[in-house]
Amino acid sequence: MKKIIYIWVLGLLGLMILVASCNKKLEENNPSGLTAATLITKAAGFETIVNAAYTYTRFWYGKEEGFSVSEMGTDIWTSGSGDVYPQLTQYNNLQGGNTASLNLLWNNFYAAINLCNIGIANVANVSDYTATQKATREGELRFLRAFYYWHIAETWGGVHFTTQPTSGVSTTANRTPVDTIYNQIFADLKFAVANLPVTTTDYGRITVPVAKAFLARMDLYRGKNAEACALANDVIKNYGFSLLPKFSDLWDMTKLKNKEIVWAIDYSTNLANNDLTTTSYPNGHSRGSNNSHLLFLMVYDQVNTSCLIRDIPNGRPFNRYMPTRALLNLFDDANDSRYSGSFQTVWYANKAAGSFKIGDTVVYCPKATIPVAQQSTKYTTYDYAKVYAANGAPIQNKFYVSLSKFKDPTRSSIAEAQSARDVFVIRLAEMYLIAAEAKYYLNDADSAAYFINQVRTRAALPGHTAQMQITPSQVNVDFILDERAREFCGEQIRWFDLKRTGKLISRINAMNPDAAKYVQPYHLLRPIPQTQLDAVTNKTVFKQNPGYN
Repeated sequence: MKKIIYIWVLGLLGLMILVASCNKKLEENNPSGLTAATLITKAAGFETIVNAAYTYTRFWYGKEEGFSVSEMGTDIWTSGSGDVYPQLTQYNNLQGGNTASLNLLWNNFYAAINLCNIGIANVANVSDYTATQKATREGELRFLRAFYYWHIAETWGGVHFTTQPTSGVSTTANRTPVDTIYNQIFADLKFAVANLPVTTTDYGRITVPVAKAFLARMDLYRGKNAEACALANDVIKNYGFSLLPKFSDLWDMTKLKNKEIVWAIDYSTNLANNDLTTTSYPNGHSRGSNNSHLLFLMVYDQVNTSCLIRDIPNGRPFNRYMPTRALLNLFDDANDSRYSGSFQTVWYANKAAGSFKIGDTVVYCPKATIPVAQQSTKYTTYDYAKVYAANGAPIQNKFYVSLSKFKDPTRSSIAEAQSARDVFVIRLAEMYLIAAEAKYYLNDADSAAYFINQVRTRAALPGHTAQMQITPSQVNVDFILDERAREFCGEQIRWFDLKRTGKLISRINAMNPDAAKYVQPYHLLRPIPQTQLDAVTNKTVFKQNPGYN
């Protein structure tokens, strides 16, 4: 899918020609030779539409704005000292006009949907596609439209919905029920399942198992539990996927393309291909590469600047987010490899100074409170007592256990903000946990425990498999959410998990004191961007979501 980036400008030029409503002569060079007619009716042009439709995933996945909406404001994360969207993290004065990330995501999701609508409406007219090629490309576009509409419906609720291409300027927006949007999501995904190929040689494209996996997720969201379980089990058994033997291998930069990944956003190893500096992208924004490696790291380079300086292996610390104490307490680190496979707790000297030699411990962040008398007098300890108050609220938010699974030691310099790391949107572990949750709702706790234990067996430290097994009596919604937190923390799904299970408010109140001060039931929807409300002329119909001023 790396070729998507190369041809985006050509696709954009063609679309500009297609939707232009003025009579001005464009003084633009068109080196591709594409025109509006060839863009729609010839394969070479139409490919730019399909490829460009994929690129909008990169505004959400691996990006700070997407993390702020999908992981923050939950039970497992709170603000680090560098958080630039605290309204989303803590619900403190969250409004439609004070969070730029919502504007970015809204604008680009709707741009993506319009692109999908254009392609779907015109794919039948591509003269040099075979019938199979037409079905495949339409399947991809329908999947992507469903994918983008899911993000919109769950984030903002029953907002604007259309399946028709829009050209020129539209000044009205509709309010469509979420059920109607989901009906279209299901129709599009079923079309994708029926028409896509089973495999692809173009990594990152949608295939049958990808569509089935996402459809299983959608079934779970809408209470279609038998269907969700059947589809998840189908993906588990029939398409050659398997859990990696070691959880930590998932985050190894040399092992990103592996048999556990059902679908990933494929970021280019050539960072120049990832549009960091483009100025021609719609809405005036560029995308760049994956920046998840920046966001969860504490400022280790401020602990002892004489012997611990910023380097590539430890990462560039933006310290946007820190784990809640409750998240850390979910891990049984004596038996579960996912704690050490997900978090960094020790930083070592990378410069000799004073009594410190290279490799000596400089800072330690244990998942516990250590009596002061037992703490080292040489290195700095940030135990629970120095990080969290008795109720779990952070005392300070600069030095803490850091999520390390997204770190990228292959970056070229300490200042490099981009990463070539792929973003895993769906991996096989989710299919096991979808099947488990669906079975629990179907009153089959035995099967639910079986599916959960498949994930926990892989997570077990060597020799600790037995300790990681659970019994059917332990399965309930909260245990499933705990397990999903252990498995997927940071992977841009948590807010939706909590909303789907009806646990967003209660678990924030129990586990995240920062957000508990402000969260209200109306926060189950995000505020519509004020710029959108200001732009429409039918303001009596298209209003702000309830609860937001």
